[in-house]
Order: sequence, then C-alpha cells, then structure tokens
Amino acid sequence: MDDSLLTGISILVLEDDKLLSRRLSAYLETRGAEVMQAEEVEEARNLVKDFSFDVALSDINLPDGNGMDLLKEGAYPDTCRVLIMTAEGGVETAVEAMRLGAVDFLAKPFELDELSLVILRSRRQQKKDRIETYRQASEEKSSDLFFGSSMEGVRLALDRILETDRRLGDSLPPVLLIGQTGTGKTSIARWIHKSGPRSEKLMVEVNCSALPESLAESELFGHERGAFTDAKTARIGLFEAADGGALFLDELASLSLPIQAKVLKAIEDQEIRRLGGTKSIKINIRLIAAGGEDLKDRVAQGLFREDLYHRLDLLRIELPPLVQRKADLAELAAYLIGQLSQRYKVDGKHLAQKGIERLLAYNWPGNVRELAHELERSLIFEENDALELAMLAGVDPAGSANIILSEDTLFNPAFEFPDEGFSIEETILDIIQRALKQTNQNVSAAARLLGVNRDYIRYRLSGKKSAD
Repeated sequence: MDDSLLTGISILVLEDDKLLSRRLSAYLETRGAEVMQAEEVEEARNLVKDFSFDVALSDINLPDGNGMDLLKEGAYPDTCRVLIMTAEGGVETAVEAMRLGAVDFLAKPFELDELSLVILRSRRQQKKDRIETYRQASEEKSSDLFFGSSMEGVRLALDRILETDRRLGDSLPPVLLIGQTGTGKTSIARWIHKSGPRSEKLMVEVNCSALPESLAESELFGHERGAFTDAKTARIGLFEAADGGALFLDELASLSLPIQAKVLKAIEDQEIRRLGGTKSIKINIRLIAAGGEDLKDRVAQGLFREDLYHRLDLLRIELPPLVQRKADLAELAAYLIGQLSQRYKVDGKHLAQKGIERLLAYNWPGNVRELAHELERSLIFEENDALELAMLAGVDPAGSANIILSEDTLFNPAFEFPDEGFSIEETILDIIQRALKQTNQNVSAAARLLGVNRDYIRYRLSGKKSAD
C-alpha cells in the first residue's frame, strides 16, 4: 500500500494496551498521518478539547470508562470521523456505536492495512457528505425561467450552447454571463445546468464578492491541515466539490489577480492543488462565471486578467437590464406573482391596471431582483387580490417620461392592415433598421431603444442576410 496515503490526516488513538497503541501509531505515522495517543477516556476528552482530529480510533473498554462515552457526550466535533475497535461485543456493540455517531467498526484482531482502508473510506465519505450539503442547497432552488419576447435573443444563444454541450459530451467549455446586478445571472446559470448533460450532477454556487480575501483561495481550492493558523483539519474546496458537475462563480471580478490566475490554471489544466498541499487533484467541471457590464473595462484597467477574460469569453451571454424589457414586463410580473403566490399559499393575486401603470413607469434599477421584492411586498401588505404596487415609492404613472408605444405613437391613426396581409418579419426588420439609423448603427444602443438584447438584433439581421 502507498506509504503516503494518510498524509496530512490527524488521528487520535485511544487504546490502553500500550504495545498495540505504539504499533498502531507507528504504522499510521509511516503512512504520513499525524498521531496522538491516549490511554484513558479523560485523557482523550482533554485532547479533543485542545486539538482538532480528522479521525479518532477508539477502543471500547478503558481503565476509567467506556470509549463510547465520548460519543454519547458529543465530545467529538462533526469534522472528526470516529472508528470503534474492540474484541468484545460483536454486532450489538457495532450497531450501538453507529447509532451514537461512529462511522465504522473494527473487530480485533485486524490487519493494519485494513485500518488504512477503513480510514480512507471514512475520509471519502466525509467528502461525499460535504458535496451532499451543496447538493441539497442547490436542489432547493428553482431553475425555472420566464424568457418572454424581450429575451428571445438570450434564449436563442442558450439553445446554441445546449446544442454544443450535447455534441461535446463530457468536456464542456466555460460560460460567461454578463449583466447588471439583479438581471438574473444566477437563474440563468441554474437553467443552463439543469437543461444540460450534467443536470443530474451537482452545481456548486459561490458569490466571490462574499469571500474574504484571506479565505478565498482556501474556499475555492481547499486546504490541508496546518496550511494556515486556523486550518486544524483538511477541507475540500468548491472546485473539488463540484467535480463531475458545475461550478458557478458569481461576481468573479471581485477576486484578486493572484486568485484569478489560479482559477485560470484550474480551468486550463482541469486540476487543482489544495492550499498547503503538494498533490495535484484532477477535476472535471463545467464552469459558469458571471460579471458586470464593466468587465471589459476592468480588463483595460488591469483589474481583471486579460487571459482569464479571453478564456471565459468563448460562450458569452449578455442579459439586458429590466428597463429594456418593457415589452413583456407585465407578463414577467404575472409569472413572478404566480411563484410568490405558491410560496405564500394564496390564490387570485394579480396586477391591477394601476399596478401595471406603475410597473411600466418605473425604471427598476435593481432589475428582476428588485421587481420580485416589490411584488412580494405588495403580496404581503396589500389586502386586495388586484395588486396596485402602492408601496413603490416615487412613481407617478401620469408623469412618467417612459414612452409606451401605442397606436398613436407607433402608427398613423388612419393605418389599416391591407386585405392581402403583410410581412411581420419585414416590419420587424424595418423597425430594427430605423433604430440603427437613429443610433448611427450602434447595435447596443439600438437594442436599448427597442428593449431587446443585441444578440436578438444580430440574429434578425443575419436572417435577412441569409434570405438575401
């Protein structure tokens, strides 16, 4: 067996047989483990208080009590895997030990190599437990989305990505989501994952702006015991936890340049190294990153690594702010009201005409997140089923500067559809051309005028070129 398999693992041996205790400790230390010995329950109790152990190997019958007393007391922290060993008690003792929290059972006498296997098995289970924690948190969040006509360009781009994913199979390129805060980047990331070939696997989510600079590397890549002052136990990082699934890094630009370099290396090499570790760990993840509209500017300012930006910029999705989604804003609000009604167990809630007017008159600087919060507040505080968004501060529909296109503003009042019909596709292209002319052919500015994503305009124009 590999003599370094237990490197970095801290083990407490609780055994009153001094000869056996020395034998076990010597064997474990030759395989890289850090071992401390105790001969009595009280001695072990004090060691557990003062030191952090990854594994505790405990006998049952000891001079001052029973080895399972520490399990009953809850003396071991959750991060410590307890293995019980005894020559007595048989199955009943094993069942009782497991019920109290032990993870495995060794009947004396046992082979020393068997001990290594049991310890490694318990450590693998510890990793699975942490991954399962992420999985449960992820599964509690919905991946359903409302796209609407104003997000048609985004939906088309997402469909292209899914088609590419199905062709590539297991090796999936990173995705970059660009948009203002609250535009739904997290929801899009979940949708990509749940709609893709790894939907049954875990997606780990992290907001990089919430990671303290001093802990960011450890959180992302993990650490070995003793890597820094408070690293009393080894811990896997988020890259490792997401192995086989997906990792969503929101607000990626908030990471320091050195951490960005490590992220780039992890993407390119598909392997990571824990902080304080010497062993490279292979990973296979689909990375989804998100940043603000200023990400390219941050590259120019030297605040974001250019090589990382170009590595991520292969599959880019730009999400429009809510102010550009007026065409289907009322439908989006109705969709969100439906979701909120299920959560609060109420029926019949909908937007009143006054509520729709306020909805369209407001610019929603907080985007979809702000809209959802405002609807939730109205759902709670307004007594009528028809919600008027009365608590939306400072919005006067009558005095709004926002122009809602109507028959009087878009068409000549005398316009009538011809009997032979007309091409709506040509009309859409005409409107796009008018917007481009008004903005001196600036696609992004034209998209803002029309309340669509610029990919939608490019898609429509490419369709025209194909027809030509």
